[in-house]
Amino acid sequence: MTAHANAIYPSLKDRAVFITGGGGGIGASVVQHFAEQGSRIVFVDIDAAGGQRVVEQVMAKGHAAPHFFQCDLRDIEALKATIAKGAEAVGPFTVLVNNAAHDERHPTMDVTVEYWEDRLQVNLRHQFFAAQAIIPMMKAAGGGAIVNFGSSSWHKGQGGMPAYVTAKAGIEALTRSLARDFGPDNIRVNCVVPGWIMTERQIEKWLTPEGEETLMKQQCLKQKLTPADVARMVLWLAADDSRMVTSHNFFVDAGWI
Repeated sequence: MTAHANAIYPSLKDRAVFITGGGGGIGASVVQHFAEQGSRIVFVDIDAAGGQRVVEQVMAKGHAAPHFFQCDLRDIEALKATIAKGAEAVGPFTVLVNNAAHDERHPTMDVTVEYWEDRLQVNLRHQFFAAQAIIPMMKAAGGGAIVNFGSSSWHKGQGGMPAYVTAKAGIEALTRSLARDFGPDNIRVNCVVPGWIMTERQIEKWLTPEGEETLMKQQCLKQKLTPADVARMVLWLAADDSRMVTSHNFFVDAGWI
């Protein structure tokens, strides 16, 4: 199949974008793709070295440096302060990408109350509070776009990580609730649901020849998904091209589910 250049969305040029979990994996690709659009980017990650590496990669391609802040998203006050600081740097945010998560496996019978709470904090709670902090900026600007990240894991009935899949299922409900409440303010809220994306972490920890063979049998499209495949969906949902699209899930899974 002939390669084509990626789309450029004029509405994303100079738009202020806040991205969580941008220091690696899918999030790093999202940062890089918004940089290619000429957006003004602030991103956070708990991994300081990873965040700085993404900044350097963006600059090496000739794009303006995004603003990176190290932040543990379990600390909501720190998250709110970082959002405020980021808005001072690039202007009020009209795009929020709630990407950060951690799909650590955990047997059901080993889960403690403390671990359960931690997994919901890492995977769900910060998405709500980031939206709560940025929605007033979007209202003042006359609208905005929120892109949450769900997961195909619970759609497939995956076991071995009950707290993670519970959090990810909740994100889809949160998406629809926010879309309903803030649609009158011209704020769109959608959820991207990635399939098995070949990030470095996934390849290192879980991809086996047997797993890849099964995946190719189950996917309609017989190619491995990359972070860029997801990032391009995020761009479209953030751009004005999708101006009448809200309250829905968008699967980027090659027909896996």
